[in-house]
Amino acid sequence: MTSILTNAAAMAALQTLRAINTNMEEVQSRISSGYRVETAADNAAYWSIATTMRSDNAALSTVQDALGLGAAKIDTSYSGMSAAIDVVSEIKAKLVAAREPGVDKTKINKELTELKNQLVSTAESASFSGENWLYNDSATAAGVKSIVASFNRSTNGTVSVSTLDYNTAASILVDTKNSSLGQLTKGIGIVQPNGATTANATYHLVLVAGGTAPTGSVLINLTAATTDDAMEGMISAVDKILSNLTDAASTLGAITSRIDMQENFVANLMDVIDKGVGRLVDADMNEESTRLKALQTQQQLGVQALSIANTNSENILRLFQQ
Repeated sequence: MTSILTNAAAMAALQTLRAINTNMEEVQSRISSGYRVETAADNAAYWSIATTMRSDNAALSTVQDALGLGAAKIDTSYSGMSAAIDVVSEIKAKLVAAREPGVDKTKINKELTELKNQLVSTAESASFSGENWLYNDSATAAGVKSIVASFNRSTNGTVSVSTLDYNTAASILVDTKNSSLGQLTKGIGIVQPNGATTANATYHLVLVAGGTAPTGSVLINLTAATTDDAMEGMISAVDKILSNLTDAASTLGAITSRIDMQENFVANLMDVIDKGVGRLVDADMNEESTRLKALQTQQQLGVQALSIANTNSENILRLFQQ
């Protein structure tokens, strides 16, 4: 049946054209934004996962910055510790030289004084971002320092932050308030068989003066009257200090290595999360461009079909003209 009031063919063609235009808008949106799932309306589940993981990645980026700051502090401390080890080694060598008969001990002591001043200067200068892990001038003892190391999300959705802790008490070289807390200011117990006052007595030798000195402690210092036994004790004490500094430097080195590994892990984790989110929400440009080309062709055919359907009514006029 042919009707001039209802054009079923035109209506069908128009409906098809509307569907094609809707699909084209969707494809063009994906191509322009690069996302297959851009809003919650596109796919609520995937959008929710992607939004959460992007937030976690932002937190991991902050963790990466915190690790960099922590690494800078430790590198500064390690550089100061390494310099201190070199100076203490030089002090040990000077004491060994002073043991040689006929050497002017007072002149060597002047060198020792300058080396001690260098140790204090090194410890005081090893500061980064307002923190110094080698020098303490506060009445509060140096404690544990924490570095943000990771951001964690458990399987039930709860989040937590993990830290990498380091006890700076092991690396403090000079403590101006409590000398017993500094590697260079605390007394080192040495037994001197032929001591100046008591045979086989333990003497607490101190390399650098700082804070309240331990009772009965003796500052490592050379005079013309310093005996060979006393110098032997000084050499032993300095060697013990050198050993302690080496242990502290080893710990700092291990922490540095741990931070480097954590930084690499966090960077790789962020890349993996980005890749996973991309698989969920990113548009496949090859597929979308192919769909766009096909829809453009369908649109042209739809327009042509609608045009043909609209000419049916015009053909009826010809029947009345004959």
